[in-house]
Amino acid sequence: MSAEPLQCDVAVVGGGPAGLMAAEVLAQAGVAVHVFDAMPSVGRKFLLAGKGGLNLTHSEPHEPFVGRYAEREQQIEPLVRAFGGPELRAWAQGLGVETFVGTSGRVFPADMKAAPLLRVWLQRLRGQGVLFHMRHRWLGWAEEGALRFAAPAGEVRVAAKAVVLALGGGSWARLGSDGAWVPLLAQRGVAVAPLRPSNCGFDVLRADAPVGETRRAFLQELLGRTPAPTVGWTPHFSEKFVGQPFKTVVLSFTDSQGRSFSRRGEFVVTATGVEGSLVYAVSHLLRDEVQAHGHATFYLDLLPDHSPECVLVEVRHPRGSRSLSSHLKSRLGLDGIKAGILYEHLGKDGMNDPVALAHAIKALPITVVAARPLDEAISTAGGVAFEALDAHLMATALPGVFCAGEMLDWEAPTGGYLLTASMASGRVAGEGALRWLGQSSGA
Repeated sequence: MSAEPLQCDVAVVGGGPAGLMAAEVLAQAGVAVHVFDAMPSVGRKFLLAGKGGLNLTHSEPHEPFVGRYAEREQQIEPLVRAFGGPELRAWAQGLGVETFVGTSGRVFPADMKAAPLLRVWLQRLRGQGVLFHMRHRWLGWAEEGALRFAAPAGEVRVAAKAVVLALGGGSWARLGSDGAWVPLLAQRGVAVAPLRPSNCGFDVLRADAPVGETRRAFLQELLGRTPAPTVGWTPHFSEKFVGQPFKTVVLSFTDSQGRSFSRRGEFVVTATGVEGSLVYAVSHLLRDEVQAHGHATFYLDLLPDHSPECVLVEVRHPRGSRSLSSHLKSRLGLDGIKAGILYEHLGKDGMNDPVALAHAIKALPITVVAARPLDEAISTAGGVAFEALDAHLMATALPGVFCAGEMLDWEAPTGGYLLTASMASGRVAGEGALRWLGQSSGA
């Protein structure tokens, strides 16, 4: 351990988008900023998230945009009002990165890549005097109040006039967001809601699981257990369809509190269940229902462009010598994974019942019994409670310590909302730290 702590104006702990944005606000004001990160380089989750095309933000108007933050809309609204989609696009343009709006309304860099944007951003930050300390894992506070870091050469202490914590949530631990900060803040009296998976996949209850009262008893028994043999797909379905997408379906779900979701899109079959954009969009409702009741059932409309009456007419149409599979394909275009899930759910007898088959085509029930582990999730729910922070995101129990990014207790769907709120909160935390420095110096 170094004999004397490193002295600095502001220590930013966490080199993701929120931390870098806080550092930028402070450096532009002439403050000496040191950024500490546990990984060998900054922005690792940012780079991986942009691997298939960096979704910076969304182009929709402010009101529907802030509505995406659900229960935390009231807390997130002032953050993105000050730095929302238009401001983020202007910021990117200031880095020389042009953006465009895709057909879905999502906003991307012109070249779709995260690495060039991060590279020029870091160049600008270094030019503004920001110093980076890699492989510095935060360990909490020393008795005298200095920050403690585990570094390659041993423990390092840092005495900062203000601190911005931007440590991420608990997903993708290999990229640095491991949630290890939770007990460190809780021990200091900061209220932290348990971290939970968000934008995540789910394990399904197998179609051949018990039914009726036996099924209900099984679901109760399953609650709190790791997936049992009756979780997942049947071997036949798995061998043929794992990794394949359901395209052009409508997923509908209403939870026990009456909250409803219905959207058209696509998702993917996994070895134990489902994941993908349509599932992620409803994941917060499914997760909460599973947590409360041990299971949740959503419904798939496999043919959203066909009315129930039309489907029943086509299913009942005489098929002559043709097989049922050929009949469904020729009359309704149902084949592949959509036909497979019908067989999975109905079995041979149900497939030969026209009414049951037509009903399943328009409202196929899928029961999920567990969210996938937190580390597999795209993002995290839970974290530092807004009630533990002031309007500048300073922890009331820790004067001079500000929190930003995904470590705050909020969640949002994919589509640019996660990154926008993370960067917006980073700006507010940076401005709060700047304000704190002025107050503490008597300015």
